[in-house]
Amino acid sequence: MLTFHIISFVFVLVQLVSCQEELRELREQPIDPQAEQEIINSIEEVYFSNDSFDMVQHELEKLPPELNLQELEEYRDKLKRQQSAVSKKVADLILEKQPSYVKELERVTALQTNLQLAAVICTNARRQLSVAKEGFTEASLGLLANQRKRQLLTGLLKSLRTIKTLQRTDVRLSEMLEEEDYPGAIQLCLECQKAASTFKHYSCISELNSKLQDTLEQIEEQLDVALSKTCKHFDVSHYTKVQLAYKLLGKTQIAMDQLHMHFTQAIHNTVFQVVLGYVELCAGNADTKFQKMQYKDLCTHITLDSYIPCLTDLCKALWEVMLSYHRTMQWHEDLWYDTASGSQRTFTVVTSSDELVVDRGYVKKKLEHGLTRIWQDVQLKVKAYILGTDMSNFKYDDFIVVLDVISRLMQVGEEFCGSKSEVLQESIKRQSINYFKNYHRARLEELRMFLENETWELCPVKSNFNIAQLHEFKFMGQCRSPSVSPSRQAVSSSTPAQEELFLFQQYLQEGNPFEMHIEHKEEETEDVLASNGYESDELEKSVYQDYDSDSDVPEELKQDYVDEQTGDVPLKSVSRETIRSKKKSDYNLNKTNAPILTNTTLNVIRLVGKYMQMMNILKPIAFDVIHCVSQLFDYYLYAVYTFFGRNDMYESSGLGLISSRLRTTLNRIQESLIDMESVGEAAGVHGPGEDRKEKVPSPHLSQMVVLTNSGTLYGLAQRVVATESLVFLAEQFESLQSHLDTMMPAAKKPFLQQFYSQTVSTASELRKPIYWIVAAKAIDYEQMLLMMAGVKWDIREIMSQHNVYVDVLLKEFEQFNKRLGDVSRHVRIPLPVSNVLWEHCIRLANRTLVEGYANVKKCSNEGRALMQLDFQQFLMKLEKLTDLRPIPDKEFVETYIKAYYLTENDMEQFIKNHREYSMKQLANLVNVCLGSHINKKARQKLLAAIDDIDRPKR
Repeated sequence: MLTFHIISFVFVLVQLVSCQEELRELREQPIDPQAEQEIINSIEEVYFSNDSFDMVQHELEKLPPELNLQELEEYRDKLKRQQSAVSKKVADLILEKQPSYVKELERVTALQTNLQLAAVICTNARRQLSVAKEGFTEASLGLLANQRKRQLLTGLLKSLRTIKTLQRTDVRLSEMLEEEDYPGAIQLCLECQKAASTFKHYSCISELNSKLQDTLEQIEEQLDVALSKTCKHFDVSHYTKVQLAYKLLGKTQIAMDQLHMHFTQAIHNTVFQVVLGYVELCAGNADTKFQKMQYKDLCTHITLDSYIPCLTDLCKALWEVMLSYHRTMQWHEDLWYDTASGSQRTFTVVTSSDELVVDRGYVKKKLEHGLTRIWQDVQLKVKAYILGTDMSNFKYDDFIVVLDVISRLMQVGEEFCGSKSEVLQESIKRQSINYFKNYHRARLEELRMFLENETWELCPVKSNFNIAQLHEFKFMGQCRSPSVSPSRQAVSSSTPAQEELFLFQQYLQEGNPFEMHIEHKEEETEDVLASNGYESDELEKSVYQDYDSDSDVPEELKQDYVDEQTGDVPLKSVSRETIRSKKKSDYNLNKTNAPILTNTTLNVIRLVGKYMQMMNILKPIAFDVIHCVSQLFDYYLYAVYTFFGRNDMYESSGLGLISSRLRTTLNRIQESLIDMESVGEAAGVHGPGEDRKEKVPSPHLSQMVVLTNSGTLYGLAQRVVATESLVFLAEQFESLQSHLDTMMPAAKKPFLQQFYSQTVSTASELRKPIYWIVAAKAIDYEQMLLMMAGVKWDIREIMSQHNVYVDVLLKEFEQFNKRLGDVSRHVRIPLPVSNVLWEHCIRLANRTLVEGYANVKKCSNEGRALMQLDFQQFLMKLEKLTDLRPIPDKEFVETYIKAYYLTENDMEQFIKNHREYSMKQLANLVNVCLGSHINKKARQKLLAAIDDIDRPKR
């Protein structure tokens, strides 16, 4: 290689020498430098361009198409001159560098010598290296090289094995996902990603890394599906895995957002599927049009038969969702408690304390906020279901079940998030008011039918009968809050140990609160009726055996009498004989003191119980219910009065049989409840107006009830049953007052108080007008008047024997007493009834006596004494027949008889003070008593005073 360079250098030097010779020749030719420079300047620029320029081709192309020898020669000479000028110029430049050239040549020669020496050194070195290679390098360094190569290959093999393992992780990840080991799968995937980043310099790893990222996203999708499963059936281990997985991903907050979305979706899907299932089942075909409907529209296709089962299943499904949410919150609370107490759980993941606090605060806030949202969604779904069906035609028991289920659901809401469930309350209130109005209207019509077909026969019940024994009032025997549903009552009454447990505690692990109303809805038997009117033969016998015993005699009967006006009781004790006589007057020797009521009364009581059940379950309609309850009593009271107490002839007697309060009550009932326009009309001829929809036609007494037969004391048995059943009904209403008062809204309580004070309390006042009719017909008062008219009262001697009319009247009373006893064999006549009957009869008899005395045309003082004798004989015999004390209107007769002895001045004062006497009776006193003792002017003055007293009445 070095020799070649030297030869090339020598060749260049030779060329330079030849050029120098040519240059020397050129320099010898004398040329003007300026002319020479002009020749060089005339050379074309293209000749100075580059080495690849083809000058021959260039010149040939410049030749004209027609060649001229002379021109060509001239041009050739020009080119030669240019060439000579350039050559000369180059030669001059070379000669100028001659010293440098010589010096450089000397250096080249010295270099040649050094190169020859270097060649010798290199030859020797190569020879020595050959010897070293053969003796040392190939043996020792070859071993080191092989060892290094082995180490590199070992590392490569390890990397390849790791890569192979990474490539096989997708199989293991699939297995772990099938096993729902989401934390393990995520942990493995993250480790694989970390390992892949270590070997990212391999081309195959880039694809693997992308695949792992896709797998991680797939795991997140499956994890989201797994999270959604906890919304319906919460499982602690499953939820723990899911939360741990999200913790590994660092997405705890995102998980909570997703969880609430899933709960919302779960509620929608759950209710839709439940309702859709019932709708398609009832439709009976495979038509898929229902699946495309909105949930609200779907609810309108639920049939009446499937309404309650669907509602129950709906609430059961929603309970599962809410229970899952409750258990989710409980899981997080337990986690926070364990973390705060320092205990370890499998869920624990190493995180910073700040991050843990942030996550905990966010999760807690999110969960608490979600309670209200979820319950609101539940309310809206159930509201759509409730309002989707018209429940006005439901059976009562079915509607009570609906109220029970909704009440239980509202209880769930109260425990779930402390909500008062305004949405549910408003929706069920709307349905309840609509249902109750229709139901009450039908019940009033039904009550009218009962009353018109009622024969007023005694309904035999046990002596200890109480409304609490009826199914409809069972709810009152259980101490509970009105907001608690009846199904919960059954639970609390059967299992007292569970009474204090909340629903979410009681049904945390198993069971469903909406199954209770079915499980406890079992038939119960009522034992309130007595057989044939007696509870047993032994009891019937005991009535007679215990006749002389004081144990069963009420305290008020052991007293002489109780003043009906003041309630005062005499302080003196009463003998045993008096007690027996009191008991005889009760006309109850053959019956126990069982309540007097009819089938209609029992039906009304049951109806009140049903109304109260509905009111107890749903307090917002309490006032509407109580108003309807009052209408039931009003209608019953009005019917009893219409059937047995309305008689204008006797009402005008002036005895005040109907008090102003009772009169006001009856007028109010007639105006507000009785449809008077329907009397004599065909139903629906004019169409009921809005004001008539709430009214009921006046009932008519059944043709089976005969009130004109004197043998039955003009239907006394029926009158007693009707009147005393009304009194019994009023007593039951009195016992319910405190319970109704707790149900009534504060603003409406005056209505309830007015109902009791002006209506319920007047029930016993109907005894007077009803039994007055019997008393007025039972004794022939007209006959007595005729007999008294035949008596001579202007006698001149004192008589020792009373008149015959007194014996006839007493015989009438004895016959009346016997007939009362006959009636009592069929229907017990309570003491207040017998007292009223005797009071009426005695009052009528006394007033008949006064009327008879007022018909006297002539009367002497001996005649007045005879009147007193007759009346005293009547009183003496009468007191043996009745225990009624004092004798009613006794003073009315005695005062009138004594008035015959008054002077003119005293008579004027008497007339002013005693307005209870009629004008005829007072005029008789003036004409007969004072007629022979005063002048005509004084008589006219007294008669004018009587006329002035009577004028305001007219």
